Amino acid sequence: MRKILLAVAAVVFALPLAAQVKPSQKDYLDRYNLLVSKLGVVGVGIETHLQKWERDYPDDLDMLLAKFTYYFSKSRSESLQVKEGNRYLGDAPSLTLKDSLGNDVNYFIISSFDDDLFGKATQAIDKAIELNQNRLDLRAFKLSALLDYEKDSPDMALETLRSLIDYDGHSHPTWEYPGLVSDKDLFPAVMQDCCFAFYKIGTPTSYEAFKELSERMLSYYPDASQYMTNIGSYYLVYKKDSKNALKMYNKVLKKHPDDYATIKNCVLLARNDKNVKLEKKYLPMLIRVTTDEMEKASAQARLSAL
Repeated sequence: MRKILLAVAAVVFALPLAAQVKPSQKDYLDRYNLLVSKLGVVGVGIETHLQKWERDYPDDLDMLLAKFTYYFSKSRSESLQVKEGNRYLGDAPSLTLKDSLGNDVNYFIISSFDDDLFGKATQAIDKAIELNQNRLDLRAFKLSALLDYEKDSPDMALETLRSLIDYDGHSHPTWEYPGLVSDKDLFPAVMQDCCFAFYKIGTPTSYEAFKELSERMLSYYPDASQYMTNIGSYYLVYKKDSKNALKMYNKVLKKHPDDYATIKNCVLLARNDKNVKLEKKYLPMLIRVTTDEMEKASAQARLSAL
């Protein structure tokens, strides 16, 4: 009898120990991915899972990214709204109807946010960045969220980018971006995508930010042709100042005579200004540098017709 009691006691005492074995980080990640696949990123039960995951592994990058994704998605909603003009924040209308007078009425998908939930999302991504200083993709996630949140008044996004560019210029970190080659061109390439995001918004504030960020990058990367081209495009598209645009484009071509984007812009500038002499100057350059056979043939035909 005593042996049986001792055996039962051993089992009873072992149970709490087994219950205390916590899941591994991979277990949590696998469970999260399964939940998302079945329920979506804001499905029922995911927040509870994230809370348990954070309790056991508060510095786990996968957990912080999952938390950011959950709260950002939870905070965001969309509605169809009427806006004047053919574009809003760089996007074409999602739907166009006619009013009683036959005029076009443009409807755009507009995002809005719950501030408290968005704050939880930014706290998660900020902690992820703090623990992984060289992960450039994390900073890109935050910037994308800020641009969506702020829309045509991207003050926080602009200030974040200012600080990031200065940090890169002074500290020269070895950046990492999963899926991309980590070399000297990585940071300028990602920053060019960020600059284009401001350009695409297409408001006076965003155009000025586009120019400011391009000039800031040039202060650290003086030979980066894309940022000189950006400034030329600022003058051409926003200021309607062909003279200063062409001046900047020619600066690029002096250093980088085969820069496709700049040559293409020069051709467009000349065509918009109906400057045949100028177009004849840049069309042969476009024919020389383009890798698109259809574009080459079109440029050749245009040149022959002038």
